[in-house]
Amino acid sequence: MKNTALTNVHIALGAKMVPFAGFNMPVQYSGINDEHETVRTGVGMFDVSHMGEFILKGEKALDLIQKISSNDASKLYDGKVQYGYIPNETGGVVDDFLTYKIDDQTYLLVVNASNIEKDWNWISKYNEFGVEMKDISDETSLFAVQGPKAADALQGLTDIELAPMEYYSFQKGVFAGVENVLVSATGYTGAGGFEIYVDNKHAEQVWNAIMEAGKPYGIKPIGLGARDTLRLEMGFCLYGNDIDDNTSPLAAGLGWVTKFTKDFVNSENLKAEKEKGVSQKLVGFEMIDRGIPRHDYEIVDAEGNKIGRVTSGTQSPSLKKSVGLGYVDTAFTKEGTEIFISIRNQPIKAVVKKPPFVK
Repeated sequence: MKNTALTNVHIALGAKMVPFAGFNMPVQYSGINDEHETVRTGVGMFDVSHMGEFILKGEKALDLIQKISSNDASKLYDGKVQYGYIPNETGGVVDDFLTYKIDDQTYLLVVNASNIEKDWNWISKYNEFGVEMKDISDETSLFAVQGPKAADALQGLTDIELAPMEYYSFQKGVFAGVENVLVSATGYTGAGGFEIYVDNKHAEQVWNAIMEAGKPYGIKPIGLGARDTLRLEMGFCLYGNDIDDNTSPLAAGLGWVTKFTKDFVNSENLKAEKEKGVSQKLVGFEMIDRGIPRHDYEIVDAEGNKIGRVTSGTQSPSLKKSVGLGYVDTAFTKEGTEIFISIRNQPIKAVVKKPPFVK
């Protein structure tokens, strides 16, 4: 099992450590609900250094990205970030990822921890363009400083003007005394904030500086448990739960990042699927009756007929009720439709609700 550069720091802070995507990761420190609330109302910091980072360099770097990405990276400008997914050849999703445009010949791709090797091999397979590829995952640390107080807590550490940074943009600069740190206005919580990419050798210095600077704002370290409840309240997809090699990206609601203005892997088949229409769609739902929906629980109609399955579910700390995501037959996708989650063979009432669950 791999460790991040800060594993010993997390253990010293009293984190509960768990295996996640091949890494020894902190799942919680003070408790998921407390950490969740800290991010929603103040500021918290996640170590998400398990994520993967690839540098693509060369005259045809954009051509390679256009081939493997569903989104149109030609729309990017220097300092801009784009969300998209990597389609496979059979109608599913290899991974969802971020593209950072550093300059016309240099891009940073950020991929999910569990898919680093798979994504690398997939992109390499399509690299007929002579693009120089470098996997910097093992030497890069990534901290997500999230919450409404994030800009105030971090501003004293850098000359980069944080508050005016537009969503899904980034800048490089001096941060906590370290040069060439990449700071992006991105995150996976819906609470606002920044993600900070730094070389492993400076990881502890930067982490400690952020914790110190954030003290007046009540900053706390946050584990992966709260990361999951925060993303689920927003209805953000989690690879391996809500999307995977066998799920249609169009059924998953990723049509908005599927650009048929260019050719990409499996684009013709996806275009045909869009024209034909999908048989199921990923929806959000709130529980009406008591019960916590879990991954792979059946979703049934009032007569008990199976109409889909749960992909993600949790007790929402903000709402004090259970929420989830799941694929259901298209006849049941309208907001307000009554559905039932089969929990221990009992149909528990829920209602379809369009995310985000927390505004």
